[in-house]
Amino acid sequence: MHYRVIHSHRSEFPQPITFARGAPLAVGERYTGAEAWDDWYFCTTPGQAGGWVPSQVFRLTGDGVGEALEDYTARELDVDIGERLLGTRQFGGWVWCSRVEGEESGWVPLECLRADA
Repeated sequence: MHYRVIHSHRSEFPQPITFARGAPLAVGERYTGAEAWDDWYFCTTPGQAGGWVPSQVFRLTGDGVGEALEDYTARELDVDIGERLLGTRQFGGWVWCSRVEGEESGWVPLECLRADA
């Protein structure tokens, strides 16, 4: 789906958590906030700082322990008003987007986007 950026967004996480399928995860708190970013959990994996991970990309294997079901990165895309993006996945209020012109990609809050024909 194509989107137009209606609110600028800047990442607050310069070193996003990134892992491969099968990676062990320590699954922490569930995100609770007014934004309605449902089913995101703060996770850590060996050798990296923690980050927010949607529940769809891991499974719990024990109390506070999980395993990655797919490759994942929490990289956010910095965007400015008016940019056109191509969104390919949506999880709990965030969309995985790529620039229409360029190769950069990352997560953008859905509230910053409007569907573009």
